[in-house]
Amino acid sequence: MSTYLLCATPAHGHVMPLLQVATHLAAGGHRVLFLTSSRYAPRIAAAGVEFRALPDAADVDLDDAASVPGRAGLTGPAAIRFDMLHLFLRPGAAQLAALRALLADTPVDAILTEPLFVGAALLVETPRAVRPPIVALGIFPLGIASRDTAPFGLGIPPRAGWTGRLRNAALAIASRRLVFAPVAREADAIARHELGHPLGRFFLDWHSAADAVVQFTVSEFEYPRSDLPPHVTFVGALPPAASAAAAGDLPDWWSELSGTRPVVHVTQGTVANSDLGQLVLPTIAGLGGSAPLVVVSTGGAPVARVPGPLPENVRVAPYLPYDLLLPRVDVMVTNGGYGGVQQALRHGIPLVVAGRTEDKVEVSARVAWSGVGIDLRTNTPAPDAVAAAVRRVQGEPGFRARAASLARAFRAAPGLAGLDAVLDQVGPAGTEADPIESFARRGVR
Repeated sequence: MSTYLLCATPAHGHVMPLLQVATHLAAGGHRVLFLTSSRYAPRIAAAGVEFRALPDAADVDLDDAASVPGRAGLTGPAAIRFDMLHLFLRPGAAQLAALRALLADTPVDAILTEPLFVGAALLVETPRAVRPPIVALGIFPLGIASRDTAPFGLGIPPRAGWTGRLRNAALAIASRRLVFAPVAREADAIARHELGHPLGRFFLDWHSAADAVVQFTVSEFEYPRSDLPPHVTFVGALPPAASAAAAGDLPDWWSELSGTRPVVHVTQGTVANSDLGQLVLPTIAGLGGSAPLVVVSTGGAPVARVPGPLPENVRVAPYLPYDLLLPRVDVMVTNGGYGGVQQALRHGIPLVVAGRTEDKVEVSARVAWSGVGIDLRTNTPAPDAVAAAVRRVQGEPGFRARAASLARAFRAAPGLAGLDAVLDQVGPAGTEADPIESFARRGVR
């Protein structure tokens, strides 16, 4: 059995997917350590995983990012630039110190990290012979740079042909030198201080140098790249958490999800739900009194934030078990959380998305590009716009057909068994001089 170290920046949307991975590895008999904020220690310990605490300098509360001065109201590239500088890069040195101290005390066979754990981005710049393999876990849209895609963070879909490549090259220059120039300068400054040299590549593309990238989606939901590195493996979605809900734990209206009327599910996820007026309330206003049953999950926010009286066709709960709910859903309205979108597509559910913050601008763009739904291109759609998009998704069979096609791809994907296969291929420190060439030679994809 092996020893694995998982690393996550302190945010629910980063920690919870990696905790699923950690639980899977622990169930397989491996020793698993998890480095993140002490706020998550009880949940990690309950999963049978060994918790390791980030130092105070790296323990930033990303779940409360909206309260950071200067963050409110930012969307798209401006929001990503702010987050990179203030929330992710600046704790990077302390993350690297924590990694080094932990590795000096406990040798591990591989480090598994989400792409925004900057300590791993710095560690990957050290020689392979003196560090464990580093595996980036793709819990957000794939951000690896390509001649065939616009730079990550702009929310711009691909354009075919040489004109598209010229556009992408121009956008890449503008992105690095203008849009994300402060990010690149900060990343290089941290690397010079910690490593003695700047990063070998643009920071947002650091995981192209990881020993492996395991992307938790299917290739059909990602932009095609003719230059995709061979160390990138698509394994499908993380499995939904198995529901522990007994019949008595379900809402008293659950029996109404019987298939006698269409069901529209709306959610703002479990983090970006402090203002339900962004998407939940406009959806209720737009679809209230119409034919579909509108099922709202507040993601843990108090149900009282959904003001009454509710229209006769609206049902609300703080949490709903997705493994039980999604097979009954016809259309999902979401702010574009990556995990939730993957779960919807596993069930062939077409989407209406309204998200422009964090990585959601890229998720939303992929929903529209792949043909599985409509991108409203805003955080705060009007009720009429939501209602019109839902009606269009319901009425035009192409959306459901494309979503069904992706559902077949998800069913065929290996899931966490694919991660196991990748971990079997990456050897301990010093066993592969060129991990990317090794993956190409072995045909791992």
